[in-house]
Amino acid sequence: MISVDRWKPADGLVLEPNALIAATMIDDNLAVTAGPGAGKTEVLAQRADFLLRTGTCLYPKRILAISFKVDASQNLKARVRLRCGYDLASRFDSYTFHAFAKRIIDHFRTALTGADQLEADYSVGPVRVQRQSITFKDMVPLATTIVQTNAIARNAIRQTYRHVFLDEFQDCTKEQYQLIKACFLDAPSKLTAVGDTKQKIMGWAGALEGIFKTFAADFGATPLSLYQNFRSKPRLRRMQNAMVRNMDLVAALDDAELAGDEGVIRFIRTSDAVEEAEAIAATVKRRIVDDGIAPSDIAVLVSRDQPFFCQRLRVALQRHAIPFREEDSAQDFVSEPIVKVIVDLLLIAGTSASPDAHRRLIDLMVYSQAADEEHEYRAWSRWNRFVTETRNTIATGAIEHGNRAGLQAIIDELFKVMGPDAIVALSADYVHGSRLNDLVRQTIDRLHEALAHEKDVGVALSAFSGDKAVRVMSIHKCKGLEFDTVIVMGVEKETFWGNPADQRAAYFVAISRAKEQLLLSFTANRERPEGFPANRTWDTARHPHLEFLGYAIPYQSGTP
Repeated sequence: MISVDRWKPADGLVLEPNALIAATMIDDNLAVTAGPGAGKTEVLAQRADFLLRTGTCLYPKRILAISFKVDASQNLKARVRLRCGYDLASRFDSYTFHAFAKRIIDHFRTALTGADQLEADYSVGPVRVQRQSITFKDMVPLATTIVQTNAIARNAIRQTYRHVFLDEFQDCTKEQYQLIKACFLDAPSKLTAVGDTKQKIMGWAGALEGIFKTFAADFGATPLSLYQNFRSKPRLRRMQNAMVRNMDLVAALDDAELAGDEGVIRFIRTSDAVEEAEAIAATVKRRIVDDGIAPSDIAVLVSRDQPFFCQRLRVALQRHAIPFREEDSAQDFVSEPIVKVIVDLLLIAGTSASPDAHRRLIDLMVYSQAADEEHEYRAWSRWNRFVTETRNTIATGAIEHGNRAGLQAIIDELFKVMGPDAIVALSADYVHGSRLNDLVRQTIDRLHEALAHEKDVGVALSAFSGDKAVRVMSIHKCKGLEFDTVIVMGVEKETFWGNPADQRAAYFVAISRAKEQLLLSFTANRERPEGFPANRTWDTARHPHLEFLGYAIPYQSGTP
């Protein structure tokens, strides 16, 4: 344990002033909004490190983190372990909203009365069956009912958690916020809500408008904003800072604070889409062949209509034998939680070097349960035995040439080890209709295709997941991602049209994905793509977007 005044960010990281305040605030609730790349997850990890290492969160009090997705929950837990070690991180509980709600139900089930009563062996399924089964959507309301009506449950939660982190808070629904209020409003616990109001991605799920304003009013939270992108090189950060100066002057830094010549910003000017596609493909080829950049660390981003917009680019990339994946059609599938679990299992059981996959699965199968040491050890042993059995199964040729029966058998055993509750906790979609079975069938089909032409399981799975392919995608698909090299294709008035503030925010998201090199392309003529809807307008003559390109001009490195 160290004193508060001796604490410094772990790993020698330098935090911007507001981020340092967010990490070290003791007495206030916080409402932290942040732009892309501003290190929201890192701020929470550093805050956990501060609270635990300084004893501000004194044993046996714990820290609760609530996220919206399983992978985000696991990533935050892993980052906290990295920052302050396993011993201190054992007092950091990281759940999704539904996993947290289910724990409340499991611990205080007997507080439910009337039609809400549940038997000890209740299950989570597609339909509500009185006393026997609840649906995924029932979890949060039932947990809220327990906390609101039972003082023992409410006090137990408040006594356990002295600090609470709410990640990606802009996506909080009304029901989820009611659970937070039931648990912690007027409690001694200190809450830190973190998110980005400019990147709300779950409006379809009933996300509240102005949730940060509501939270700040209800909990008396101190508002803080983070903008600085620490992943990018100085030259790129100065361009981003120029945009921040336009969007939120108070949050901008002096360029002198972003000194350094590292980083590359260049323009690709062409006369038509064919020439543009060839120039982009040649640039990508040089980065891969001459500079040794992995294809998966290169992205081509477009504002809209990616399948139509990139027709010429597809041809050029194929001509240069550059592996690529169009994320708008593939990303949603490979990012499905259950698909990622299946692929990770095959990676650790079928290859010799897959530490990231191993970490993700251990976090999910063992450490995400917040069990005591004895149960954690049993879970760890059970999982290791299963991995060993799966490794032996693969070694005997069970999935050779993409054998469908062999793949299905491994997945069936995986589901037995996971159990239905763990599967349901991955996604609400898996309890409705045939979604889970459809995903398994699609996964087997794609794995069959990948393994049929490649004996090396590691190589085949990398191709399957896009780990060795250039990413081509719409800007809205790149949220949360980062790449060594980013090419924003078609920085033109005819491409970025609509509400100026929305377009500016989208462009800022795009340019802030780049760590080392940013290339901005525009052309004078863009022919109408094949198959483009006849009832939609397509402007052949193109004009550079002077505002967006203007942010880059003072910091450009020349032409490629």
